[in-house]
Amino acid sequence: MVLKIEHLVGGYSQIPVLKEINFEVHEGELVGLIGLNGAGKSTTINHIIGLLTPQKGKITIDDKTIYQDSDAYKKQIAYIPELPVLYPELTLKEHIDLTIMAYRLDAKKAWQRADELLTTFRLANKLDWFPDNFSKGMKQKVMIVCAFLTEAKLYIIDEPFLGLDPLATDDLLKLIDERKSHRAAVLMSTHVLDTAEKYCDRFILLHNGKIQTQGNLASLRKQNPSLGQSLTDIYLGLAREGETHE
Repeated sequence: MVLKIEHLVGGYSQIPVLKEINFEVHEGELVGLIGLNGAGKSTTINHIIGLLTPQKGKITIDDKTIYQDSDAYKKQIAYIPELPVLYPELTLKEHIDLTIMAYRLDAKKAWQRADELLTTFRLANKLDWFPDNFSKGMKQKVMIVCAFLTEAKLYIIDEPFLGLDPLATDDLLKLIDERKSHRAAVLMSTHVLDTAEKYCDRFILLHNGKIQTQGNLASLRKQNPSLGQSLTDIYLGLAREGETHE
């Protein structure tokens, strides 16, 4: 497996948001992380990428923890946040150069890959543009280009479809499939459940900092036969059950 989370307890203060989270993401697998706002999706992601320190539990990527080798651990991750994070003083070209340096990529090979990605996302003629010149969707595409420039073992993608036009959404999904074929693992947080149902191999449903259920669509249907057949029906049914039992 690429990512393993064991007994994770954590959050932003002494009062934990996450309560004994356990799950794995394997090579060549796209796992959908879904849940209501405040369920703990972003908190989980922030622990994985090292922005938060667990109060308890263990996170390993390719059998490494962040404490054993922080640099090696972080180099296994390519992260696309929900809100694009770009440096206002750097051009698109300089963002790509910075990614190449940070991941210590072969510059010639990386720029060949970058040129393909820039063409795919219709950014090839914007290398000298600064972030202020880009729309939100274009900024999101810059983040996608920089992430998929790497050959990370784990791609973490937080609400990727917000701000993307249908063509860019399709291009991103094809990129994810391509990286999966090279045995990369992908963890994707999303509220776009019809797309998640179509493309994800498995799902992790978070509610109130706990895993309410996890599995592929067939197993979710089997576990919850009264809630319906679609991921949306199962998700809404479980979310309402969770609120009722609070």
